[in-house]
Amino acid sequence: MPGMIAFGRRWGIASDDLVFSGSFELFVRVLWWIWTLALYTLHKGKFDCSGGRVLHSYLVVLLVLLAFIILSLCAIVYVSAQGTITNPGPRRSIPVLVYVRAMLYVPELIWAILGAIWVSDDSRGCEPAEVGAVIAAVVASWILLLSTGVGVLFVFDPLGSRLPGPPSQEQLGVRDLESSEGSQLLSTARSVAVRVWESRLRLLCCCLPQDESHRAAFSSIAQLVSGFFSDTDLVPSDIAVGLALLHQEQDKKEQCRDPDEVLSHSPSSPIAEDLEAELEKAAHCMQFAIAAYGWPMYVYSNPLTGACKLSGDCCKTQSAEYDIVGGDNMGCHFSSILHSTGLQYRDFIYVSFHNQIYEIPFFVALDHKREAVLVAIRGTLSLRGMSQAAGYIYKKLLNDGILNQAFTIAPEYKLVITGHSLGGGTASLLAILLRSSFPTLQCYAFSPPGGLMSKALAEYSKDFVVSVVLGKDLVPRLSYPNMEDLKRRILKMVSNCNKPKYRILLQGCWYELFGGDPDDFPTEMDRREEELSQPLLGEETLLIRGSSSYQSLASEDSPVHCAHLPLYLPGRILHITEDGPSRRSCFSQVRYRAEWSSETAFRSVLISPRMIADHMPDAVLRSLHSMTQDRPFNLCPSSLSNSHLNVI
Repeated sequence: MPGMIAFGRRWGIASDDLVFSGSFELFVRVLWWIWTLALYTLHKGKFDCSGGRVLHSYLVVLLVLLAFIILSLCAIVYVSAQGTITNPGPRRSIPVLVYVRAMLYVPELIWAILGAIWVSDDSRGCEPAEVGAVIAAVVASWILLLSTGVGVLFVFDPLGSRLPGPPSQEQLGVRDLESSEGSQLLSTARSVAVRVWESRLRLLCCCLPQDESHRAAFSSIAQLVSGFFSDTDLVPSDIAVGLALLHQEQDKKEQCRDPDEVLSHSPSSPIAEDLEAELEKAAHCMQFAIAAYGWPMYVYSNPLTGACKLSGDCCKTQSAEYDIVGGDNMGCHFSSILHSTGLQYRDFIYVSFHNQIYEIPFFVALDHKREAVLVAIRGTLSLRGMSQAAGYIYKKLLNDGILNQAFTIAPEYKLVITGHSLGGGTASLLAILLRSSFPTLQCYAFSPPGGLMSKALAEYSKDFVVSVVLGKDLVPRLSYPNMEDLKRRILKMVSNCNKPKYRILLQGCWYELFGGDPDDFPTEMDRREEELSQPLLGEETLLIRGSSSYQSLASEDSPVHCAHLPLYLPGRILHITEDGPSRRSCFSQVRYRAEWSSETAFRSVLISPRMIADHMPDAVLRSLHSMTQDRPFNLCPSSLSNSHLNVI
């Protein structure tokens, strides 16, 4: 449903988004009205203090005002619950009701001010209970008014001003989309969108330094985000509905589909032995990848003992160490690395905590257990900056003689590069840069971002790169084609469903929390015999005509993967999934299975409560330890996940 038009601009909510907020305010207002009525009834005829007449008038007018507000809220909630997402006809009166509700804020504000004046000037001689009750009413009024102001800021769309524009696209025709006026209008809209998203990112990351490199990263991210949403007319609740419907649709398809054929190997087969060996190496390297995050991740992974273990090591006077460990003034980062890896100080060749957008922390150490010179890389903030970060580390390793120093100490060792998330993507790119100089190097990229390499480069990297992905992790499935395809499918789910939005959200929340059978949501096409009050809004109306997403709606068999060059995960892909029922109790045992997977299995985004949790480095490490040490782990959040791969 497109954003609601009110007060001459588009807002970040739709006409069917007022059910929950209106119901909550209605509940508060009804309780407030009952409480005020009880106060008035108890003190009726007893307002004999100096300001009693004013108090009597205040309560009477407050009761009447609250009654009008309650009636307006009842109307808003009832009308907002009518129709469906793409059938807004029954909700055409919502803007008028919003105007009426907004007008009632004026007398409410005036009465809150008068109540505050009475409490401060005319309450002398009155009963303390009466004064306290009025104070509570005044405070409640101001709280609700301020909450309303905050809510308005949340739904305010800086890009929603209704400026006069060219004639409709139906009148202009597709040919005029490429005219100079149309191009200038679209260019202006895109630049405004980029500036708005850049401001939002700066506000969200206000704790980061606002230097030139950070501003460049914010600008590049803003261009990605604004470009992705620029051709849609969706509000956040529409996206939430689409994700809820899509998740249940995926689960329903999974239940109806035969289990995917997996490579079943006997324990004695060479491929199984290769898989087991790779799991052992991956579990070992993951300790170094998680150590690169420093003390915050160490404390997060060890909430009971982490802070105590580091407290004795931080703030020590170790002048010799700081010649190596730059940017770690308290020494806590390096101490956490020592605890996480089990190495000694003398095993580290180079440790850098210099942290800029394209100059990221990493360390080089001698791993005597695996006889390797190990390079562990922390993630970076910018997707586009991974190649620049890989070039930065490449120059440091070679030009500064770091690798020469390491192999001078241990010439028989081999080079191993590792990292998690965007650090894993940087590690795989660095491995490709160093491959010609170190032909025997190996790289373990944990949860790397999708859309990283071309088909040829991904095939080339299979000889020395292993990507490890846990469950339904979102990040390895992030790419332009995947996200465009996800947007297209969300639009289709939203436009075809014939249930009210509030019902879909309630049922979706119940399904995510408690499970059950996926709901079989009928579509508007199932209601052809019913007379609709207004022509339906198809998915085309939610897109700018002529955009890539609009063109992709023409055919189910023409996915948006063709719009962009397909990009893939690096190297061989080791996919770890939960083995067993998809939903389990919090105290049940969790077992994992691992298998070699193809890059095509990550060409679609999987919707799941675990899509973010499976990306966390501690979750990846637990799953690897579970398989290599042959013992299950208790992992309560995984009870909400699905262990099978279901494709959108």
